[in-house]
Amino acid sequence: MGWDDKLKNKKDEAKGAAKEKVGKATADEQMERDGKNDQTVSNLKQAGEKVKDAFKKD
Repeated sequence: MGWDDKLKNKKDEAKGAAKEKVGKATADEQMERDGKNDQTVSNLKQAGEKVKDAFKKD
């Protein structure tokens, strides 16, 4: 997986953060939760990319 996957993960993280903020601003708890979940999924994908990169170097 390359830089394009990492870029997509960052984009998804930013979308999740925006969704969370809109949820907070509008008192929409479901949207806020969805935004946090989106960020968590994106962060887990990023961690997986880092692990793959670490193994490729060896």
